[in-house]
Amino acid sequence: MSYRSFLPLLLLFIPLVAMQITEEVNWSLFDFLVMGGMLLFVGIGLDFINRKNRTLAKKLIYTIALVLIFLVIWAELSVGIFGTPFAGS
Repeated sequence: MSYRSFLPLLLLFIPLVAMQITEEVNWSLFDFLVMGGMLLFVGIGLDFINRKNRTLAKKLIYTIALVLIFLVIWAELSVGIFGTPFAGS
């Protein structure tokens, strides 16, 4: 695992800065921890995909699958597109 696995965590600065500028962004510590865990999972997953696969086609397929899984989980946690008990509101 390299330092590049942790680079997606820099995206957490966007809501952190937005909270300082506007009242419309209101994240709790739990929100930052959950999103940080998800971004860390994506970073480690991308690093793993990059190391274990030699062909560009396999890397692309696995990367797209990982990003789609991340987006579906993110959408469910934020607005509840499937209506599970984990949906935020």
